[in-house]
Amino acid sequence: MGDFSIVQILLVGVVGFIAGIDQFSFLESLYRPIVLGPIVGAILGQAELGLKIGASYELMMVGNMPIGGAQPPNVVVGGIMAVVFAISTGTENFESALGLAVPFAVLGQQAVTIMFTITSPLMSKADDMAAKADVKGIERLNLMTMCGIGLLFAVISMAGVAAGSALGDWMASNVPAWIWTGLGAAGGMMKHVGFAVLMKIMISGETWAFLFVGFGLATIIDKLMPGQTLILVAIFGIAMAIYDFQLNTKYKNAAGQGGMSDGI
Repeated sequence: MGDFSIVQILLVGVVGFIAGIDQFSFLESLYRPIVLGPIVGAILGQAELGLKIGASYELMMVGNMPIGGAQPPNVVVGGIMAVVFAISTGTENFESALGLAVPFAVLGQQAVTIMFTITSPLMSKADDMAAKADVKGIERLNLMTMCGIGLLFAVISMAGVAAGSALGDWMASNVPAWIWTGLGAAGGMMKHVGFAVLMKIMISGETWAFLFVGFGLATIIDKLMPGQTLILVAIFGIAMAIYDFQLNTKYKNAAGQGGMSDGI
């Protein structure tokens, strides 16, 4: 069960601050659930469970990307709350925590939308600074907005940990088993839905062959070497990606030597 200390809550707030800035400014993938999960889990005392939750939540959200003003359920808030609920409820079926975290991810989405709406007038201010070549002014404006989004995520993360601990303890004692079963089924299903959304976006006529090869390899390796499937398929995937990159680079170089250009 989760009974988190003030230090743990503050540390999760620091993680939320950095992840919030990274999601919209640094773009170093520090904000992704597969990275946040084990970090938050380690802070709350269960790094292994945090890694499981982070990997599962990553599959759920892997196809959801913010495009312009369209914001999907927030991966930072949802990923942190999934770990909090998994630890605080103490349920063996950690996938139920994924279902519980989705409403909080939607709340995070709304908070970001409100934040962007409030700060949108600053765009005209930035245009005026650019017209005056006020480089330092633009830097200060960027730093101010970055700190603003970071503080927003820090506050939401700390409030989520504090409230999620109490809510998780109450739910573990009062929620019927059939509800946990339903939440677990929903959480398990959403992983496949998230990956299907990604495949719908990325798959093309040129990449179907790689999908079939990966599926075949995974099936064969799972029969011959159970427990080693993921790492071996990943190694084969890296090898194919390197080969494809080298082959395309070779073709482009050959085309360039012949006096032709791809226009880039």
